[in-house]
Amino acid sequence: MAEKGKRCYNIAHKLQSREIGKRLALTNVHPQIKFRNFQLQEEFDTNQPSKIVEIVSARGIIFALAQSGVCAAFDRHKNKRLCYLNLSPDDLVRKLYYNEENDSLMTISAHPSDRFSLKYRITLLEYIRRAQPDAGFALFEGEKLVRLDPLNGKVLVFSAQDHIYKVFDSKNYTLLYSISDKEIEEIKITSGIMLLKSKRSVCGSILPLRILSLEDGKVLKSFHLALLPNKEIEFFELLHDKILLKQENECLQMVDVHSEKRTELSGREFEKPSTFIFLIMKRLFLIFSSGTVFVWNMQGELVASYKNNLIWLSALKINTSIVKLTHDKLLLSYNKVHKSIEDDKTSCSINISNILTGNCCATIGGSDPDVGISQPNLLVIRSTFQDTLEDITALFYDEDRNEIYTGNSRGLLHLWSN
Repeated sequence: MAEKGKRCYNIAHKLQSREIGKRLALTNVHPQIKFRNFQLQEEFDTNQPSKIVEIVSARGIIFALAQSGVCAAFDRHKNKRLCYLNLSPDDLVRKLYYNEENDSLMTISAHPSDRFSLKYRITLLEYIRRAQPDAGFALFEGEKLVRLDPLNGKVLVFSAQDHIYKVFDSKNYTLLYSISDKEIEEIKITSGIMLLKSKRSVCGSILPLRILSLEDGKVLKSFHLALLPNKEIEFFELLHDKILLKQENECLQMVDVHSEKRTELSGREFEKPSTFIFLIMKRLFLIFSSGTVFVWNMQGELVASYKNNLIWLSALKINTSIVKLTHDKLLLSYNKVHKSIEDDKTSCSINISNILTGNCCATIGGSDPDVGISQPNLLVIRSTFQDTLEDITALFYDEDRNEIYTGNSRGLLHLWSN
């Protein structure tokens, strides 16, 4: 009977593993095992002598965006270039967004002949897979994209001509509602609600705020936040039902939007945060400031802090395209450290770190003798392992495939895996 029960458990476990996919199956694997013996597997050429600034991967298609504005799409399965997403020489792509809800790619392009006006285009991945990028359609003409929010399935755009904010359903781009108010300076979106920040009072001591339902735009609450006059607001974010606020030379504060209760997050003054990361499922957020990482919970309690002893922390200030966060609290980052000023030698590696502790769990390259030292097949890949590591300008991690894609200054895209 026990043996039968064990067999049933094994069958159920296999079915469950198949359903939840490879991503969750890899979640509990130790990073050093997950990233062991990573080596170069493929090399893709954009045929553009321009550095790659952004990489996006979705459903077997890898997109590489060059600084020149050229964006190439590659078929991961057939290991070949599918097409370019630029519809004309005047179409310079500046940003990419993958919309998982409708399996499409949004490209934001600048057009020099039209005073570098921004154009938004939606293309289904199926058309890109068929090498038909012109089968897409234009969207938000004459408007500016403020935020594409996959968590809530919403898209927020702004029409400067009539000063109207519009909220669309990200699945089919249906207009849900509009907000017309010339006093609005900024809008923040979080789980189920929207925060409207209006202009400060004449004396600068009052900040008018409104909380709206994200689903229908109805006002849930209006209130005023007291500020210190004549002091700049350096940091303002909304996380769930908490506002993170920092004024010039003051401590970071957390304000509950329901009770309006304030909690000071530091017993001392520190520089304004260079950036922050919100771990939604863990209800934790990380503040990067003055060379230190602070980990806080939503009650305003300090969970952990550690010094900036990793290059990726300073890299966040410069280039977030070389830093990627995974679902299981790992941070992949490109690190380039000068060993000696005299001979200008560098140690280059891709580091995998625990974002809550700052500990490096695994490395690809660098001085680690066990991880990522294998040489690629030079008959297939022109670049060497070390040359590729020394020239990385963009990085992307595909969690479903456990693969890393990097781009360099010569327009080459590389695939790393074990």
